[in-house]
Amino acid sequence: MALSAAARLRVDDPSGVAPVRRAAEQLADDLGFDERRKGEASIVVTELATNLVRHGSGGEIILRVNRADPAHPTIDAIACDRGPGILNLARARDDGYSTGGGPGNGLGAIGRMSTMDLQSGPEGAVVLARLGGAAPAVDGLALAMAGEEASGDNWGMVADGEFTTILLVDGLGHGDNAATAANAAVRELATGLDVTALLTRMHGALRPTRGAAAAIARWHRSTGTLQYAGIGNIAATIVAGDETRSLVSMPGILGHGVQRPRTFDYEFPPGALLVMHSDGLRSGWDLSAYPGVTRRDPLVTAALLIRDFERGRDDVSVVVARA
Repeated sequence: MALSAAARLRVDDPSGVAPVRRAAEQLADDLGFDERRKGEASIVVTELATNLVRHGSGGEIILRVNRADPAHPTIDAIACDRGPGILNLARARDDGYSTGGGPGNGLGAIGRMSTMDLQSGPEGAVVLARLGGAAPAVDGLALAMAGEEASGDNWGMVADGEFTTILLVDGLGHGDNAATAANAAVRELATGLDVTALLTRMHGALRPTRGAAAAIARWHRSTGTLQYAGIGNIAATIVAGDETRSLVSMPGILGHGVQRPRTFDYEFPPGALLVMHSDGLRSGWDLSAYPGVTRRDPLVTAALLIRDFERGRDDVSVVVARA
């Protein structure tokens, strides 16, 4: 599963809407969308951006090319704000209902032209529009720090029979050299190997680079178990109902100083979430503070955590898997 780097665009006033629309149209052109799909992409991101100004006192749009199906890449658009939230979600989805003085067609249009999901509360809203494809069981975001074009964080996923293997990697530092290390690790992700073999393989591939922190979770979907190994400061937590369990990573730098990786086994029961993140995200988050978020699209949960816990001085990445 390959996902392109995401673009982040601030929308703090009406002048920020047009750049978002143009960015989405350029992505649609690059992906070869026909005129209908390009028009839908333009409408969806325009509505998302306009709602940020009208209801959320500004916020951020994240645009990402989703290449989960390499033959049919699509666009994911995420709007994040810290406004008052959507007070009446059921009515907000109906055309003609508005609390901000507009025609009230925003969420209705987004829902008709995309696969939409959202999380809303008094701390603000996160609205996701997938312009093609349904919500996967595993998804995430890797975002470059402000001022950088390339993200030194990256992630990947491969499916192999009853197994799903998830990698999150954080190249040391930030910028192009960190991205080179992270991308080298993702290229080594393959089926048919356990987590120790994969990390050992990546360790060799990263020797010419500055190195990275990395963690791999190999999820056996039939048994509900998780094999996990991590090197460096990648954090991982299983959230199951009201209980959370932190997963163990070992010290070291993949590609340079590292002992043989140690593997740990965990239960990953139905309905649980696995949340993996780099140190660009602060610890101390608690999903119980967001009612219903464990049932949301994994990309909504990832964006929500970045909105509220990003450190702001490094690349940041979050991957979420729902059992």
